[in-house]
Amino acid sequence: MSAAEHGVARRVAVYCGSASGTDPAFLAEARALGTAIAGAGLGMVYGGASVGLMGAVADAALAGGAEVIGVLPEVLSGSEIAHSGLTRLEVVATMHARKARMVKLADAFLILPGGYGTLDELMEIVTWKQLRLHAKPCILINTSDYWNGLLEFLDTTVTAGFLKAENRRLLEVAKDADEAVEMVAGGLG
Repeated sequence: MSAAEHGVARRVAVYCGSASGTDPAFLAEARALGTAIAGAGLGMVYGGASVGLMGAVADAALAGGAEVIGVLPEVLSGSEIAHSGLTRLEVVATMHARKARMVKLADAFLILPGGYGTLDELMEIVTWKQLRLHAKPCILINTSDYWNGLLEFLDTTVTAGFLKAENRRLLEVAKDADEAVEMVAGGLG
């Protein structure tokens, strides 16, 4: 059993955008998340980029002394987005390998705003939880109500009979970074 299945998170995966978004609150929340991760004594794994929310959360976690592991697919490794200051940067063959490696390294999943890639990671990880492939926390950080439309849609899927109410609850929601980290770090003592 992993640490998360014993109720104790040691490393969190952060899914978020490689852009900063239009609301300054998104970048501020990414920085706050990195700071909160480090402050809780957690490690972090993420997509390995130095740009956007990804770079901001990594830089803040590193500044706080956290272990930060980036996992970058080969298709992006030749670009200038790779973060050069990480504890460790792993280059993997494919996007699929990236997601699998991040799942293996993490005890919980925290999701900041992002686009298609973030949605892909979010949906896959909560689907895997529904299928009982893992029992790790999956927590949306609802900065500036960014995720409200998705949350309303998921409620619609329950009403329409495509998602059981108990499975809808597999995706938890935090109002901010501090609350999200408290939700996963409580068992560290």
